[in-house]
Amino acid sequence: MTIPVLPASPEKTASTDDSITAWALAARGGDPDAIDRFVRALHRDVVRYVAHLSADPQVADDLAQDTFLRALGSLHRFEGRCSARTWLLSIARRAVIDSFRHAAARPRLSDEQDWQLAVEHAQPHDLPGFDDGIALLDLLAALPDERREAFTLTQLLGLPYAEAAAVSDCPVGTVRSRVARARVTLMGLLAEAEEHCPELADRENSGAAPAALAA
Repeated sequence: MTIPVLPASPEKTASTDDSITAWALAARGGDPDAIDRFVRALHRDVVRYVAHLSADPQVADDLAQDTFLRALGSLHRFEGRCSARTWLLSIARRAVIDSFRHAAARPRLSDEQDWQLAVEHAQPHDLPGFDDGIALLDLLAALPDERREAFTLTQLLGLPYAEAAAVSDCPVGTVRSRVARARVTLMGLLAEAEEHCPELADRENSGAAPAALAA
């Protein structure tokens, strides 16, 4: 059964990242086609990342727009020493942090309806396992910020641990630890949810649980 939150294979991600980085480098010279390809290729990842990191999908579009405005204004400084995806997600992270600093209060945790709206913007509706994806994203809102970020980068967006560490500005071992702890927490939350929702238990027994939680 296909689960929409599965990360891309490492080979596919590496190949795609090479193309995106090439577009970013070409965009430095003002190539409009390269700029368009660069933005289109990473827009979905940025929206998903800032939605998870901010725990407020309702502001994801604004944060994504801010991210790309910052990135396009800084393209002349991008030299391709890391992938364009890693570079852009680092900018997205700073955009979210800046939004926190300017907020009058901590962002509230989104309710199930908010998460569903975010997924509806990021995922096609006709994929098998779509409801499972919504359930996983809803559970992610309960994680501590650092663990949610690590899990999102590696398990949902498919970044290698080294690149996720670069985005998060922490050691690779720390990312691995956060992902492991996030997975344990999510499995516990899923088990708790199954007690109140027999349908989730039926999916678990049929092998349809979100595969991103598998060790």
